[in-house]
Amino acid sequence: MRKYWVVFRVALSERLVYRADFFLSTFLRFIPIVTTILLWRAVFDGAGTDRVGDLEYEQMVGYYLFVMIARTFGSMPQLASGISNDIREGGLRKYLLQPIDYLGYYVALRIAHKFVFFVMAAGPYALVFWVCRDFLPGWPALGTFALTVVTLVFAFLLGFCINAIIGLLGFWFLEVASFMHLFMTVQYFLSGHMFPLSLLPDGIRSIVTLMPFAYETYYPTMILLQRLETAEIVRVLFIQAGWIIALGTIARWMWSRGLRRYAAFGG
Repeated sequence: MRKYWVVFRVALSERLVYRADFFLSTFLRFIPIVTTILLWRAVFDGAGTDRVGDLEYEQMVGYYLFVMIARTFGSMPQLASGISNDIREGGLRKYLLQPIDYLGYYVALRIAHKFVFFVMAAGPYALVFWVCRDFLPGWPALGTFALTVVTLVFAFLLGFCINAIIGLLGFWFLEVASFMHLFMTVQYFLSGHMFPLSLLPDGIRSIVTLMPFAYETYYPTMILLQRLETAEIVRVLFIQAGWIIALGTIARWMWSRGLRRYAAFGG
């Protein structure tokens, strides 16, 4: 594991080169939450009710605040494009000559990126959550909090596996940008990022929750919002673990099959 620790430290250094730019871009991520709060205030006022679906206005605002956290764990910007570029441009060959697992290397890289992001975003997060503290539930019990942390870690692994699979399509397709755009559109809707999945009709919601996207954002957010009991949280963890194993197996199979096609052109 020492070589992956080296990758982690190098990635930390790389992310801290442009600290001011990184901090500013991180801070600007919080601006859309203001428009979201105003939008849902207008929705509730227009509906003339204190509840939309199974959420009150305060819970809806809290939902979107916690969505920011869940999405931060599950989102993998430029992972798929980075993998596909390595394949298309021939950069992959340098990893094949080194005693390091390619997918393991990217896991270490992403852990470093997430670590730096949360360190740099701690101030803005604390400010936003303090201003909106009236919309948030209190601290959960210690056991529930521990399960919540595990759920977020699983959301990270789930997001990594999904994006890695899209990137590995580069072994078979020259460009994966179209797949990535399609995936991001579907994910934005089916993960609960656009709106809580509890607002969907029961039949549609039962189908949507069979897919892995809901376990990347929606369910971790509902756990943070303390809307699920302990038994339900454990069920979510088992389903997340099942999807991670399934998607991780698919990614490994694609990697093995793709190497048989790889010719190391370019670069």
